[in-house]
Amino acid sequence: MADHTDGMNLHLPHRDVTLLAVSRAPLAEIERFRRRMGWQFKWVSSHGNQFNYDFHVSFTPEEKAKGEVAYNYGTWPFLSEELPGISVFYKDDAGDVFHTYSTYGRGVEVMMGTYSLLDLMPQGRDEDHLGHTMEWVRHHDRYEQSSPAKAAPAAGSCCAARS
Repeated sequence: MADHTDGMNLHLPHRDVTLLAVSRAPLAEIERFRRRMGWQFKWVSSHGNQFNYDFHVSFTPEEKAKGEVAYNYGTWPFLSEELPGISVFYKDDAGDVFHTYSTYGRGVEVMMGTYSLLDLMPQGRDEDHLGHTMEWVRHHDRYEQSSPAKAAPAAGSCCAARS
């Protein structure tokens, strides 16, 4: 998801929106990774606090021991220590902050423009043969390099094709 963030984050402040990523890793670790990937968006650490647990995207040892977790407004088998989520907050003129929306699971795809474009292709996301739907996704510096299959489109045109 993060690879899609900087492009849209250029536009969001013009609509009075601040985008902020939150991860449980220590800030120094986050910053090292962010520099490696070349990302510019704001990214903070929730290391040492309950934020991720409060929004049910990280799970306690007790939840793991039970074998099920509260996620995506339901109870699910424990499969991972963390799962994705997006939460929206509103700050009013008095400075009070309100939680207005959260989405999880497939709802986080709003952050990934690649999926929206793949959904228009004849083969769609072409994930039926994969063990899990995001198995094909890599950090952008970890894809195998290959030569382009088609010539670049002319200036001013736009197209997408699956070869």
